[in-house]
Amino acid sequence: MTPGSRSSGERTLDDAAEYERRQSKIDFKYNRFMEWLPYATLVFSAGLTQLVTDRGVGFRLTTLAIAAVAALWVFAMYTRRPSKTAIALWGYATLKRGDAHAWRFTLYFFVMIGLCAVLMSRDMFYFIFGITGFFHAGLLRPHRVVVAGIAATSLVVNSSILSGGVTTEGVLIYAIVVVVQIAAISVGFRLNDQMSRLNSEREEAFRTREAALEENAGLHMQLMTQAREAGVLDERQRMAREIHDTVAQGLAGIIAQLHAVDGTDDEAQRRRHLDSALDLARDSLAEARRTVQAIGPPTLDASQLPEALAEVSSKWSASESVPVELVTTGEARPMHPEVEVTLLRIAQEALTNVAKHAEAGRVGITLSYMEDQLAIDVRDDGLGFEPGRTRASGKGGYGLSAMRQRVARLDGRLSIESEPGRGTVVSASVPAIAQAVPDGA
Repeated sequence: MTPGSRSSGERTLDDAAEYERRQSKIDFKYNRFMEWLPYATLVFSAGLTQLVTDRGVGFRLTTLAIAAVAALWVFAMYTRRPSKTAIALWGYATLKRGDAHAWRFTLYFFVMIGLCAVLMSRDMFYFIFGITGFFHAGLLRPHRVVVAGIAATSLVVNSSILSGGVTTEGVLIYAIVVVVQIAAISVGFRLNDQMSRLNSEREEAFRTREAALEENAGLHMQLMTQAREAGVLDERQRMAREIHDTVAQGLAGIIAQLHAVDGTDDEAQRRRHLDSALDLARDSLAEARRTVQAIGPPTLDASQLPEALAEVSSKWSASESVPVELVTTGEARPMHPEVEVTLLRIAQEALTNVAKHAEAGRVGITLSYMEDQLAIDVRDDGLGFEPGRTRASGKGGYGLSAMRQRVARLDGRLSIESEPGRGTVVSASVPAIAQAVPDGA
């Protein structure tokens, strides 16, 4: 395969790997943010308190001690994974950060909010530490516990509204702020959970498609091996029938004509039989050459399928004096040799049939590269025929049968559309198996 040209399966695998890499990077940054957030807000709150408060040293030291207890609680229950001793004593489950066991994280969360309430009762600047609760509430499970965590955080963080005294207006403002905050953040977390679930489903779909692509690659190689094995026997049968139907019959005709020469003294009759024998010899030689050429497609040894088709169609056009138009659609790329040989042989056989039977004035060949299929169409404006009647009578000749067998070996499809007086279209499509697939034969 040429540099820069990749199959759709390879591009899909690369896209999936890139998506997973970016998702892992985002998850890592988010987990780091959630891990350091409580410490950052706690240190910032404590720093403001020490700068602004006018309380005594003892009061401030006690507040700092409570803040230290809060930091240790976060470290033991959130940052640090449970030890084996803790698992044995409390039945904790060892889980990833940010995905803690439901009841363990619930205990951590509400104790943390309680410590925040105690700190805010001593200094309202600790509401900054309480904001951590809005982020960590999203890690609670199930969703009703998430709502409860948001509600507890909102009640504690907004308690500063009532710090100046309990009044009707203050209580009303406090209630409105808490209700709106709970509703807005709860809906946000609900939507985030749904997006996370969709992302998980997408990742699973990527993994499923990767597995399917790998399985398809293996099946394609198995198909190639089976096609090659079946092709050896088919090729022998084809050559036997070709020799029997053409060369052997031609030689039998020559012998008959030569015997006829010996059986007459009429010089005109003798000349006529000799001319017939010469014509049969020429035809037999041409058929023998065609059979030998069909054994292997040398045009594919040093070129890709479009170039090989161009060479074959050009030579055929020159020998038959019939113009051929060749069109290639899609991005041409190297295919497995069995695929290219099959379509080249289809084109050669179709052109041979045109020369023998169609009396066509023009021929068109279209080679189509699609994402997972490779197709060829050979059209002529000749006499045409009735495919159904030909198939039923069994007089379709070995050419059409050989085309069907070749395409069937690759699990492809062959169709022949024709009507008397309206030309013929031979269409074949096979799986687009890239040349990059390792040869398992």
